[in-house]
Amino acid sequence: MKPLFSIFTLALVLGNSHAAETNQPATKPVNLLFIMTDQQRWDAMSCAGNTVLKTPHLDNLARQGTRFASFYSSCPVCVPARTVILTGHSIESNHVLSNADAERTDAPPFPSFDQILLRSGYRGEYHGKFHSPYQLAMDYTQPVRWLNGKQRPAGSKAEISEAEAYFNFVKQNAPADPVKSGQLASRYGNYTPIPLDENYGKTPAAKPSQAEMYGRLDVPAGVSHTAFTAKEGLAALDRLKDRPFTLTISLDPPHPPMMVSEPYYSLYPPDCIPVPASINDPRTNSPYRPNKREDSGAYRNPANIRQMTSIYYGMVAEVDEWVGKILQHLDELGLADNTLVIFTSDHGEMLGDHGMHSKNIFYEGSVHVPLILRFPGVIPPGKVMQTPSSHLDLFPTILDYCGQPGHASEGNSLRPFIEGKESGAGRVVVSEWNSKAVPGFMIFDGRWKFMCGRAADAPSPDALYDLKNDPQELNNLIGRNPDREKHRADATRMKGLLVEWLARAKSPHLETVKARPLFNQLNANTPRQ
Repeated sequence: MKPLFSIFTLALVLGNSHAAETNQPATKPVNLLFIMTDQQRWDAMSCAGNTVLKTPHLDNLARQGTRFASFYSSCPVCVPARTVILTGHSIESNHVLSNADAERTDAPPFPSFDQILLRSGYRGEYHGKFHSPYQLAMDYTQPVRWLNGKQRPAGSKAEISEAEAYFNFVKQNAPADPVKSGQLASRYGNYTPIPLDENYGKTPAAKPSQAEMYGRLDVPAGVSHTAFTAKEGLAALDRLKDRPFTLTISLDPPHPPMMVSEPYYSLYPPDCIPVPASINDPRTNSPYRPNKREDSGAYRNPANIRQMTSIYYGMVAEVDEWVGKILQHLDELGLADNTLVIFTSDHGEMLGDHGMHSKNIFYEGSVHVPLILRFPGVIPPGKVMQTPSSHLDLFPTILDYCGQPGHASEGNSLRPFIEGKESGAGRVVVSEWNSKAVPGFMIFDGRWKFMCGRAADAPSPDALYDLKNDPQELNNLIGRNPDREKHRADATRMKGLLVEWLARAKSPHLETVKARPLFNQLNANTPRQ
């Protein structure tokens, strides 16, 4: 363990070096406030160009800091993505490849950025959804609750799970409300479903899957899960305010079950919401074939998608309101000037793009996520970066600003790009997914996106999209495109960049990707998995 003197001295040097550049003295160690949502796509903010959804507090954060417009999930699935964020290592290096790996006790073999800070003298807490192997949660000042279930993870000092804590909160703060006609039960409480809900019109005893639950949440807004987590974060700021701290507030929405209380439920009437331009994409040359519900046309129905998006936007609006309250309290405590604030999400949501929903794919809706960083006097305000970047880069960026550089990571600090010391030219980002049926890798260079299978004989066609001229990703330039030879050079270049990345990451899939035919023509009816 490093002595407190080392980190405080290093933070003072860090702050004073930037004070010279900005004429603003910085004499305090750098705090970290890390706010993360779940399943929020990059364009679910008005500052990112959304003309329907209003997110005034996130917009204000972006005006006060720097927004990365080309930021990508390292894996568009919860547990692998969150573990990449914490450790700065790819999913194969972490040995965390799917949500089931949250239960592993032998992975990852790296510390989190929080563990490094906590072992260097910081105090810290984590509130909300902790969805990574639990050994990464063992160093916080207060016990971190596991996500759900009765089984307590080994070593945990938390008395109950996050789910149990929330339901206790509901019991204490909302009057008991028996199930009414037409309601169903969710992990957030009773709700009234919309037609897209898997069990719409069925009895209240029906148990739809979480990913297919949509409706109006029938609990007061101040008793929602978002409110619960945010209030815990506010209380944590009061506990941590007197010493250097790291605080994560991990908000569950807009992850399914996709439901929200009034007034947010009615905030964006479905009629005001445009249908995605790609909703009728036939996907005849796509790496992704419909799953069961998509094949039924449920996510190509404009009315369904408008209602779904209305709820999703309401969930984000509630998140935005609580983010505003958290940042206001940071100001009230006099902590804003020496606190690095980061806002991001683990992955996105298709929301009807290409007639699809959910995540785990490499189309923009699923893999492209928000990132905003604010550090007054150090990070320039109002800057928008187009530099391709990913979750891998958060670990080294955080430790760089907090005076703890030099820890091993497969990412790179974003600080040189923010400060204009590096251009970001030639930079690429990679996203992974542990699937044999659909693409396991995506690489993006700021214009070209290439997707390919992990195995030489993976059944889905590979893809190349030119996002400059085809931002909706409607035209796969390779695969079964009869003009694919015209694009061989670009596809070969992008695959070569992917192979270089796999070699650096020591990926076990390096040789199989190298052996994979560039223009594979395989089974067109492969289902999405």
